[in-house]
Amino acid sequence: MLRIGVLVSGGGTNLQAIIDAIESGVIPDSKVELVLSNKEDAMALDRATSAGISTEIIKRSEYESSAEFDEALAQTLSTYSIDLVLLAGFMAILGAGFFTKFENRVMNIHPALIPSFSGAGYYGLKVHQAVLEAGCKITGASVHFVTPEVDAGPLIIQKAVAVKQGDTPELLQRRVMEEVEWLIYPEAIRLFALGLLEVHGRQVIIKQ
Repeated sequence: MLRIGVLVSGGGTNLQAIIDAIESGVIPDSKVELVLSNKEDAMALDRATSAGISTEIIKRSEYESSAEFDEALAQTLSTYSIDLVLLAGFMAILGAGFFTKFENRVMNIHPALIPSFSGAGYYGLKVHQAVLEAGCKITGASVHFVTPEVDAGPLIIQKAVAVKQGDTPELLQRRVMEEVEWLIYPEAIRLFALGLLEVHGRQVIIKQ
């Protein structure tokens, strides 16, 4: 049984997609054991409660340093014996110390085709606004293992989606979520659960 911990800050749409994929059997032999938020008003906490999942709140403001915050997160995840950590709209940067405990066991989904429109400052609607301002014809999403360098970890899955005439950041965000994010994040977790992912430097090999 793969024990999953999900870190959230907002609405939790990707969390819901993960919960649904586990319940439907798309992700095998896995369970979300914990949803942990750095914001007490995150709607994702309500989604977790509705699904019978344990929740915890750990605020950065309660700690003197980022390192102490990271340690509190890691200790809480370890208490729940978490095997895989998923970032689902988690609006905090994790430091290097966190990854000493969860190396190649933290995933994130980014709403663009990394390395484009990624890194510090690119999150949420800002990503889609930048895509539109650049006049791109395609965008998409990327699932990657997380490292201390923002959006620079080994890529697991990427999938493209068309940018349409008349798109607004909100319309594009919704289409990327519905057509790409809610499909490829569960697929990456499925591959991990089945032991089919191997990390070699910056390359992720999907075993057959």
